[in-house]
Amino acid sequence: MSSYKIAVPSNNPGGIEAGRSDHFGHSDLFTLLEVEDNKIVGVSTHENVAHDAGGCMVPVKALAEAGVKKMIVGGMGGRPLAMCDEIGMTVYFASKDEYGLVSDVAQAYTEGKLPEMNSSQACKGGGNCHH
Repeated sequence: MSSYKIAVPSNNPGGIEAGRSDHFGHSDLFTLLEVEDNKIVGVSTHENVAHDAGGCMVPVKALAEAGVKKMIVGGMGGRPLAMCDEIGMTVYFASKDEYGLVSDVAQAYTEGKLPEMNSSQACKGGGNCHH
C-alpha cells in the first residue's frame, strides 16, 4: 500500500474546499492531502513558516519534516523547486486559472492529469511568474 502526503499552497482557512494560493512561498498555509493507493483519505493544514526574501527553503524543510513527499503549485521560484528536487519531493504544476480550489487539484492529481513541474516553469522573480 502506497501512502504519502501532498502539500497544496492554500488561502485561509485551508482545507479541501479552500481557494489555492497563487504562489508557494506566499501562501497563507498549506492544505495537506493524505493519499493511500491514489485516493485522498485525509485532509489537514500546516501553517506556512515565516521567511524573508530568498528564504523559501524554510517552508520546504518544514513541509519535508511534516512528511510531505509531493507538492502541487501554481507558481514557485527556482531555488525552492531545486531544493524540492534535491530532497526527493516531487512538485506538480496546476494552473490556478484551471484549478481554483484544493479539491480541483486533488481530483486532477488522482486522475493523473498534472505534469511534474520543471525548471523552465519556475518563477524568475520580479513578477515573472506563470500565475
